[in-house]
Amino acid sequence: MNILDQIVQRKKEEIEFSKSKISVQQLKDSAFFERKTYSLKKTIKTKSGIIAEFKRQSPSKGIINNTISPLEVTSAYEKSGASAISVLTDQDFFGGSFDDIIQIRQQISIPILRKDFMVDEYQFYEAKNMGADIVLLIAACLSVSQVDEFTDLAHQLGLEVLLEIHTEEELKHYNKNIDLVGINNRNLKDFRVDLEHSVQLKNLLPKETFSVAESGIYSIEDFLYLKEKGFDGFLMGEYFMKDENPGNKFREFVLNVTV
Repeated sequence: MNILDQIVQRKKEEIEFSKSKISVQQLKDSAFFERKTYSLKKTIKTKSGIIAEFKRQSPSKGIINNTISPLEVTSAYEKSGASAISVLTDQDFFGGSFDDIIQIRQQISIPILRKDFMVDEYQFYEAKNMGADIVLLIAACLSVSQVDEFTDLAHQLGLEVLLEIHTEEELKHYNKNIDLVGINNRNLKDFRVDLEHSVQLKNLLPKETFSVAESGIYSIEDFLYLKEKGFDGFLMGEYFMKDENPGNKFREFVLNVTV
């Protein structure tokens, strides 16, 4: 069993526990549930194009930064021109928390991506409940029909969908209702990074597709290479979070890539 299989198995256990404690109707009673969501498709073109991530740890890197507050980091991201904020909500493998998004939502006025392993309809109501604007659908752990169904549900709730793919086979998961397609530069099964592979996949998408390069962007050169190849957005976390001051690291990066 690879790490992705382990995460999904654990995620299903978490969801069943959550369902036993909080009903969908209770989730709908959240103060955030009726709020008008922000659109990443709009901000990705009007700001830096970077979806700046708050991430404490990962299975491949271990602890990245678990001493700084999510609000401090994400407020700095927003101030320096982030198009959106990505927040990990998986606790066991990434040290995430629902409370991180809830806290950030009260202060941030740009889109928030709930980054998690979405395998059940219940999670979409959770995402809306906590104040997210976008959800991530990972093709590697979903069927084509699940992507279709989950996309429809997300849109019913006013959420945008970022579909993540890594292989040519996973292109089958794409449909015209998907808002944005993220191409993961890092293989979730063995964590190898290959930017050229991502470019090749992007070129197989319909030309009008909003494309996002995800993960494994470790330098200004990586960013500029992917931008030159036509990516609209860039989901970056580790590059900033491994610095003792992620907000300053992000600000410096944006200044360097926009001159």
